[in-house]
Amino acid sequence: MLAYRIAFDSPWYLGLLVLLPVVWWSGLRTLAGLGRMRRTLALILRSVVLVAMVLALAEMQMVRRSDRLTVIYLLDQSLSIPEFRRRAMVEFVNRSIAEQRDQHREDRAGVIVFGRDAAVEIPPIDETVPLRMTAESLLDPNQTDLAGALKLALALFPHDAAKRIVLVSDGNETIGDVRQQAQALVQAGTSIDVVPVVLDARSDVAVEKLLVSSDVRRGQPFQLRAVLNNTTESDDSQATIRGHLQLVRRTGDEAEILANQPVELPPGKKVFTIREQIDQPDFYTYEARFVPDDPKRDDTAQNNLATTFTHVRGRGHVLLIEDWANPGEFDYLVERLRSENLEVTVQPSDRLFTNLTGLQRYDAVVLANVPRSSGDDADQVTHFSDAQIEMLVRNTQQMGSGLVMLGGQNSFGAGGWTGTGIERAMPVDFHIKSAKVKAVGALVLIMHAGEMPRGNYWQKVVSREAIKALGVHDYCGLVHWNGTDQWLWARSQGGIVRVGPNRKTMLALLDRMTPGDMPQFDGSLVMAANGLAKLRDAAVKHMIIISDGDPSPPRPATIQRLRSMKVKVSTVAVGSHGTLGSNIMQRISTATGGKYYVVKRAAALPRIYQREARRIARPLVYENRQGMVPKIKFPHEMLKGIQAPIPPITGFVRTSVKDNPLVEVALVSPKPVDEKNATLLASWTYGLGRAVALTTDAGKRWATDWTGWENYDKFYSQVIRWSMRPTGERGKFTVATDLTDGRGRVVVTALDRDDEFLNFLDMTGTVLGPNMKAEELTIRQIAPGRYLGDFAASAAGSYLVVLNPGPGQAPIRMGVNVGYSDEFRDREPNRPLLEELASLSPTGGRPGQVLGQLGASFQPSTGKKPNPFRHDLPRSTASQDVWHWLMLAAACLFFTDVLNRRVSLGFAWARPWVEYVRTKIFRREARVERTETIGRLRSTKQTVTDQLADRQRGTRFEPDPTVPTSERPDPSPQDDRAAPPSLEPEQEEESYTERLLKAKERARRKRDF
Repeated sequence: MLAYRIAFDSPWYLGLLVLLPVVWWSGLRTLAGLGRMRRTLALILRSVVLVAMVLALAEMQMVRRSDRLTVIYLLDQSLSIPEFRRRAMVEFVNRSIAEQRDQHREDRAGVIVFGRDAAVEIPPIDETVPLRMTAESLLDPNQTDLAGALKLALALFPHDAAKRIVLVSDGNETIGDVRQQAQALVQAGTSIDVVPVVLDARSDVAVEKLLVSSDVRRGQPFQLRAVLNNTTESDDSQATIRGHLQLVRRTGDEAEILANQPVELPPGKKVFTIREQIDQPDFYTYEARFVPDDPKRDDTAQNNLATTFTHVRGRGHVLLIEDWANPGEFDYLVERLRSENLEVTVQPSDRLFTNLTGLQRYDAVVLANVPRSSGDDADQVTHFSDAQIEMLVRNTQQMGSGLVMLGGQNSFGAGGWTGTGIERAMPVDFHIKSAKVKAVGALVLIMHAGEMPRGNYWQKVVSREAIKALGVHDYCGLVHWNGTDQWLWARSQGGIVRVGPNRKTMLALLDRMTPGDMPQFDGSLVMAANGLAKLRDAAVKHMIIISDGDPSPPRPATIQRLRSMKVKVSTVAVGSHGTLGSNIMQRISTATGGKYYVVKRAAALPRIYQREARRIARPLVYENRQGMVPKIKFPHEMLKGIQAPIPPITGFVRTSVKDNPLVEVALVSPKPVDEKNATLLASWTYGLGRAVALTTDAGKRWATDWTGWENYDKFYSQVIRWSMRPTGERGKFTVATDLTDGRGRVVVTALDRDDEFLNFLDMTGTVLGPNMKAEELTIRQIAPGRYLGDFAASAAGSYLVVLNPGPGQAPIRMGVNVGYSDEFRDREPNRPLLEELASLSPTGGRPGQVLGQLGASFQPSTGKKPNPFRHDLPRSTASQDVWHWLMLAAACLFFTDVLNRRVSLGFAWARPWVEYVRTKIFRREARVERTETIGRLRSTKQTVTDQLADRQRGTRFEPDPTVPTSERPDPSPQDDRAAPPSLEPEQEEESYTERLLKAKERARRKRDF
């Protein structure tokens, strides 16, 4: 199944192999003194090193060829595919894999499901794994992105197999460009088979558009046109669908029904026109809804609504949001602003806006001493959600509205706004940066959610909200039960540390927190008290306990110690064991001066912790009962016509001026001395809008002398007017919007006051989509006085458009609404697109096939059952570089070559080891043989010894009398032949190596002398 071959990326380097003969010729001459064996080994090693280096330079690769095939099925799970068709998809895939996958070739099969996004349901594997009837992956079914599914499949394919995609879909893509992505696939050698999904003919009515005239003027009638489409494929009378067409006009929270007329809709499109007139300037939303008399005749209800917007300019409109727990606090200010010809709408914080469209009727939003969270009871605590805060920020930054924050005990950092988008939009930071200001609080969280449902999750959520609400100089610690009472962080430092440098670490450690069932409150309260006692610079010390009330109560001495330390303990009782509330926790909070909450719904917990975290922000409030006279630092436009002295105030909320050249500080307080923390009035331009921070109030508590001030009306009205969107205009602009093929179009006709075309305007625009992300809108001139811009509008929801005609011109606002996804528009499969994808030929292979169509079951396109696992694609190849291994081998062999030439290796060192092994293996035989040999040697020695002794005893050395003395032989042992045989072993002849070593030694000694 697998085959290998060798390939080279740079084959011209192989010409260096001609150097091999040179290496041998040179080596035979220079290595002659090594001896025959060592010289041959050296030449072989050098040759191998040269070959390895040449192959590495040529970038040698091992290319593997495989007969495997990988097939990935792409299943369309968008809303345009009925549920029973999705089940038929699963049956088709399971049967196809089980019957047609070649197990002997180890073919692989995988499954991807897709809608707006794509996810891997089964990765490519060489086993048969049945696909479940319901997809396990979480998808957004409101769109169809065929291109995204193809892209994920291409990334999922393994490299060692041929590639094929089987696309099961109706072919109606709503986002993306599948043709472009398909070209990338076929260039990569991927074949595309398709299975069109058949959509049954159904009766359905869609409200396709609601159009409003582009030149709506105050007091002038205009027309609204609603386009309805009956998609039933029949011409008989039974195809007519009857119902009612309702037209509703919304302004803020008010809704007015303009029409509710009966309609009859034959197959096809029909346009209904309604006459309308606007008498009051505002931002209006119109809704057209079709209500069928027989709901069974209308297959899809999601496409029965269409929406549009229009804006009629008038005088400035201001939204003032006040704390619902303190109603009427700003009634005097509202009255004075209305006297200055400003239209003001007061909205309590428990009935806030729900979408960005609801803010477009206002030119400025005022947060009047309103905290992020307010309320004393767990069921009544309300707060600004993260989404609502983001809407306020986007309304200023992208839509050009003003944002004003008025001071008070519940505003700025003291109101829990630290770390939110509101702080980002304001010209001041809500925490104190100066080290001289001791505005420091300390908060300890004691976590014991007990048996509360999802208790660990909610403990992490509330802890995160509390930490995010603290300032950089504040302290925080967390105690939880994990076998014992333990600090979650900074145990070596007492468990309580500053938030500023440790905020990210704290938030990260929360994910690891797994609190257990705390047996008693006393241990955790003592730990917290010991930690708080070490903090000398904390002006406010506070604890929050969350528990089901099971732990045993603390000792009276512990409660008395907390009271003496002025530590307030708030308790949050969560339901457990079928009961609500806890007398123990209520006594703890009452004894220490904290708040007691009984929580019925876990969703209220974050709001409670946000409110409690505000308690340690009290040092941010600066009060001086003797009064402070504000000083004018900069003659801002907001202070036009206002001269010093300004009446004194008795307090404000301390902030820090942002280090930005756009920030302009108009008023400061003489106390404290540091002006950066004594700002009273600051402003800047934030995006397309303006933001103002007034850190004192409007006369209820701190600026009481201002209510009798002659410039009160002028001051506050000028502050509000400066922040508002421009309302004046020097030209006539007619704006028309349209939606086509998932894109929105904006056409602007620009005329001056004399009805002459305005040309060459430097017009810019911004689009804010349903995802709250701003996109730049490019405007280009296409004709005299006419400008065009377009943007992507495929997702359902509201698209708010702001156009800036140029310097001195008021921004133009309009809205486009996509009432429902394109999934509910196309009722027929896009078979031509699917056939086009299948006709593409991959590199080196054959085009794909239309395998059949999917209705109630799979129906093959021909009599023969199609096979997506057919092997008609080129064998896949996978290459792997081996040059690094070649270089490693060359380096090792080069070292071996040097070792061979420089060191003469003998094998005498191996003899003891060989003898040892031989002795161990043949231990018994060797012992017997050695014993017999020694015995024979001893016997022979004894025999020779006895023979020599006998000879010596039988021999007499007497002189012969007949021989003269001079002729007698000399008895001296000079004659070797007469000498007795020596028993000393003869010396062996020296070897060549020993003579060579002795010669080297003599040469060394001569050199030393």
